[in-house]
Amino acid sequence: MSDMMLLWLEIIFDVLYLVAIWTLVVIMWRKKDNLSEKNKKIGIIFLISFFLLALGDTGHVGFRVLAYALGGIDGLDNYPVLVGLGALATAVTVTFFYMLVAEIWRLRFNKERNLVWWILIIVGIVRLIIMIPSGNSWGNVVPPLNWSLARNIPLMIQGIGIAVLLLISGIKLEDKFAKTVSIFIFVSYACYMPVIFFVQKVPMLGMLMMPKTLAYVAIAILALRLFNTKEKL
Repeated sequence: MSDMMLLWLEIIFDVLYLVAIWTLVVIMWRKKDNLSEKNKKIGIIFLISFFLLALGDTGHVGFRVLAYALGGIDGLDNYPVLVGLGALATAVTVTFFYMLVAEIWRLRFNKERNLVWWILIIVGIVRLIIMIPSGNSWGNVVPPLNWSLARNIPLMIQGIGIAVLLLISGIKLEDKFAKTVSIFIFVSYACYMPVIFFVQKVPMLGMLMMPKTLAYVAIAILALRLFNTKEKL
């Protein structure tokens, strides 16, 4: 596949993804009054979490599309600051996304704010702090490996930890919704981890961000079911 074909594949995918995720957020917002009392807190948190995800990804993939529009096939190299700022935006919002998913797990299974819950929240805070130093080089298209690992390992702990909690609780209480959400989180990280560890050496691994992104869309579609029924899923 030629570089130009890859460019257009990315642009088309990014635009369709943004349309899809914002559409789902808007539908959630419009249907929020349909939430049952049992689903209300969880549904509103899902709405906030996907609003944040959509907002951050608008910066992430939206700025990449803008860079291509301004600079063509060399747009990413010509406008690295746009790419870096977009990456920073999604890095912040996805951290809060998983903090909110931890709260969804707690509410859905009537858990206390126990040690595990606090660890997941604190890991997220640590990640946000790690993202502050200039060594992160947010102005680079491809971040330095050491800083990329430093800020993404806490995200892996946070996300995979939450997926494990959802899976264990889902299996124990036969909660199909929680089990399915956990599976899609695992899928997203299975695609994301090779990118984090090896994209500096194998740039084509960046294509794995597409199925990773689709996993989040699938979770949003599952969450939308909460807004379409008066029964607790």
